Amino acid sequence: MCHAPHSGAFGNGLGTGADPQNGMYALWGQDLSPLYGRTYSFSGDGNTSSYPVTLPANLGGTVVTGQMNGLVKNGHSWYGETIVLFCLSCHDGVSTTVGMMQGMTVETLPIVGGKAPTLLGLASPSGGTPYSNDHPVGANATVGCGAPYDWDCTVTTTGGVTQSIYSVIGSTTNMKAFLTNYPGSFWNGSSNPLTTFYANPGNPNAVTCTTCHNQHSMTVFTNKNGSYPTMFFITGQYTPNANGNSVAQFCRNCHGGESNESNGVAGIPTI
Repeated sequence: MCHAPHSGAFGNGLGTGADPQNGMYALWGQDLSPLYGRTYSFSGDGNTSSYPVTLPANLGGTVVTGQMNGLVKNGHSWYGETIVLFCLSCHDGVSTTVGMMQGMTVETLPIVGGKAPTLLGLASPSGGTPYSNDHPVGANATVGCGAPYDWDCTVTTTGGVTQSIYSVIGSTTNMKAFLTNYPGSFWNGSSNPLTTFYANPGNPNAVTCTTCHNQHSMTVFTNKNGSYPTMFFITGQYTPNANGNSVAQFCRNCHGGESNESNGVAGIPTI
């Protein structure tokens, strides 16, 4: 499994070739060493070089100090690169040992049926790189303010000071921050779902794997408003059906520029 309570990767039978340090961090049971120092380019826009992520060279010595002492995310002081490293140790499927992964989701895709791939390195598009058909993560995959893809969330105070997205989320003074009024929005959680990356440590508003997924909760999303149904470990209310728009709702957690309100359609509320 992801965690091996005794001896880390050795306890999962990965042999003496596995990194002996793995079990020292979150009792991690997968071998991280095949991914150390690799650079992967993620993209969702057809540009395979827009969102490169260089994974930590190791989890020992000074690298830990440099790449694991960032923004606290889900209780762990890790930079986004380290989160991606841990996730891909199960989900890459090419450089890493497959282990418990079966290659397809347990859940069936709603509406269209079938299964979704879980070994992302095997799902390379024709003519692309292994992750050029995956949602961007990394220092350039930021959530900010302004059209066309980000939140239109600029607020000017009495003193002429422009507030950041963190001040605006939950604000009743800005109608564009509508998803805070959506009970199943992940912005209504107890912590900021974004993280920071070592490549840009001064910008703690980038997307990593755990921005959209909670690896510990497969079918239920819980925030301060209560618990809501979800699928595929999605961090937010996510129940796709032929007559609903929960998929669009979830994407609009970050892509506020695509909301009805942000496009001048106030009579058809997104929520």
